[in-house]
Amino acid sequence: MSADPVFVAVQSRGLIAIPSATRRHFGLDQPGAQVEVIERDGEIILRPHMAVPADQAWFWSERWQRLEREADEAVANGHVAVVADVDELLAELDS
Repeated sequence: MSADPVFVAVQSRGLIAIPSATRRHFGLDQPGAQVEVIERDGEIILRPHMAVPADQAWFWSERWQRLEREADEAVANGHVAVVADVDELLAELDS
């Protein structure tokens, strides 16, 4: 990554566009990526921050969260089977 400064225009409502190479380098092109904004000693510092690590984003997808809610509901309603070993599991699945 280049240490040379890059100048970007501040757009309406204070928006700025981080150059695409910089976004890719810091993982800011991933779902859920965030930037921490720090004001210190007359500078504005942007620090990449991932609220959800990219390798865990699948868990927070709408589909997966729906399936998690369905599983929680099934457990809460007693729609579960407890088995002691693999043979009992296979028998339960066959029934």
